[in-house]
Amino acid sequence: MSEISALEGRITAALDRIRRGVETQGGPDPELATALAQERAAKDELAGQLQAYHGQQEAKVAELSAAIEAQQAQMQKLDTELQRLRASNAQMREMNTQLREAVTEGLAPELLDQAVAAELAALQAQRSADAAELEAILAALKPAIEESTHAAG
Repeated sequence: MSEISALEGRITAALDRIRRGVETQGGPDPELATALAQERAAKDELAGQLQAYHGQQEAKVAELSAAIEAQQAQMQKLDTELQRLRASNAQMREMNTQLREAVTEGLAPELLDQAVAAELAALQAQRSADAAELEAILAALKPAIEESTHAAG
């Protein structure tokens, strides 16, 4: 990038020198006019290359931004599932504590039902958290898999 800018500066300086030389001689020299035209063509070509480079960079930045947003959404989903899992596990521990106390004092059927329901909710939350984690892992691996597939094909 800096090389292109440096070359563009050198070309501009050369064109200015040529223009001043033509003006001091009183008339355009055919060789100088040809050289000037060649330098302008080279400058235009470099400007085109620079614009193409900027376009490629903007496309890459947009692609990376989209990938980052997708990963952030997946991480948010994973975090939500993990929070749900923690809450479910805390509820299950509380129910188990109450069940233990009830067993020592005499079994209450509603506590047993609540404990089983809490355990079921904890297992479902664990499954959801595992699924969210698996999705995040697959999303992270997908670009590498696609890249190796394209490289092999």
